Parts: sequence; C-alpha cells; structure tokens
Amino acid sequence: MDSRLDLTPRGRDESRVKRGDPSQTAARPPNRERLRADLGVFMEKRGLRSTEQRRVIIDKLFEATDHVTIDQLLDVVRAVDPRVGYATVYRTMKLLAEGGLVHERKFGDGFTRYELADEEAHHDHLICLDCGKITEFEEPAIEALQERIAARYGFVVQDHKHELYGLCADCVKKSEVKPGRARAAHR
Repeated sequence: MDSRLDLTPRGRDESRVKRGDPSQTAARPPNRERLRADLGVFMEKRGLRSTEQRRVIIDKLFEATDHVTIDQLLDVVRAVDPRVGYATVYRTMKLLAEGGLVHERKFGDGFTRYELADEEAHHDHLICLDCGKITEFEEPAIEALQERIAARYGFVVQDHKHELYGLCADCVKKSEVKPGRARAAHR
C-alpha cells in the first residue's frame, strides 16, 4: 500500500473555502508547527513517552488534509509500520483529543472523524447528506453574530461547532431542490 495520504473515503469529497465564492482560496489550514510544539508540551506534562508507533500515527495525522477516521488513519500508518494495531491508533487519537490537539467530529454518517484542533484556524462545516462532501468555510459574520448573542445573554463561549446539513451544489444540480431552501425538518 502506498503510504502517501489519500484519506478521503470513497464517494466523499472535502474542500475548504473562505467567505464568498467557493472558488476562492482555502480556509486557513492549521498551524502544524505550533501544534507539534503544543503536543510536545502536553506529552511532557503528562509524562508520556514518544514511541515509534505513536510518532508514525501523529506524523500521518499531521499530513492529513481532511477529516480522518481511525480506520483511514490505520491504513496509512500500517503502510509504514504493519505492527500498529487499531487499539494503538484509537488510544493515540483519544489522547490527542483529551489534550485539545484534535477535534472529534461526528457528521451523522456513523463515523467519528478527527481533525487538527487549531483555534486560530477556526472553520465551520457544510455536510452533504447525499454524497457526504464536507466543505469547510469561514464566515466572520457568523462569528460576530455568535459573539453578540452570547453577550446579550451574559454567556461566555468556551468552544462551539457550526455544522450545516443539506445538499452540496453538485447534488442540488441533480435534484429539484433550490439552493438555500430547507428540504427537511431540523436535526
């Protein structure tokens, strides 16, 4: 198996867009260098060793550009070291989530997906219910509105996630649904 990362599941497309036209440049990628430094600090504080298997898992995770499942990550890790087991990948991802270095995401398809947790590269998600495409986007107006709502209620936001479920542009073209219209009841 080729150890280069192609972690996009069959039939699933992922993209990053900034505010406005989806053909514009990608949403800000995570700062991998800073996250690696944060990982070192976290592991040192916890007294954790940096084992060879853990290094391979983390290296492959940091190479990923999409939201990866444990099975997808395991496939590319095993191309480098076939001795790595599912439990090792699972425990490593749980450890990284506990340390705030990755986000666990559940997009309604039965899989837990992981992405690097860089708060300076915050983005939200559009998830297509037909083809599974995940589009990451940034929208300052949404962030500002959330801050105003929190302030109105005296609420201090610690974290949030914004996920919109519907049909991507390609699936809308194949259907009778008009863009922007609600098709089903809220989740």
